[in-house]
Amino acid sequence: MKVLVCVTGMPGAGKSVIAKYISEALNASLISMGDVMREEASRRRRPLDLKSMMDFAIEIREEMGEDAVAKLVVGKLKEMSDKLIIVDGVRSLKEVDYFSKYAKVIIVAVHASPRERFRRLSRRGRRDDPKTWEEFRERDIKELNIGIGQVIALADVMVVNELKEESVIKGDALQRVRRVLENVLAEG
Repeated sequence: MKVLVCVTGMPGAGKSVIAKYISEALNASLISMGDVMREEASRRRRPLDLKSMMDFAIEIREEMGEDAVAKLVVGKLKEMSDKLIIVDGVRSLKEVDYFSKYAKVIIVAVHASPRERFRRLSRRGRRDDPKTWEEFRERDIKELNIGIGQVIALADVMVVNELKEESVIKGDALQRVRRVLENVLAEG
């Protein structure tokens, strides 16, 4: 059976950095749910700016269910032979439940303060990143309404990605994920 390490966290917390590091360290494949969403939006000829992507996220969930993005990701997972896959960007328990039908799931939550996350997003410069504090807060509220807070609250591993040196955070995250992963795999 496949094992999915599902990485969650608010925008700008550092999910993708931690997911990439875990993927490389464990020699596991990595799938970004955000990339899958942007790919689907492009396929449907939708704009990729912040407002359009947030509207699209709500629309696709209304169309396909709260686990819509997980359904798109599972389509890709079925084509993969890998036993261990890192999934970056889980946002709801419905997605976690959907993934659980196809694999054992371990949830890793990445946390950083709102001010630090806004600073990171302001520097990142992706088209769908907020430009103002008001846009940032509005995006956070929409993410919380989708259910991301519940996933974070029920995580198997919590990584605080605030002011520590990056190598310390990565090492700490990897050690904790490895311990949880070893326990899950030992259970069969």
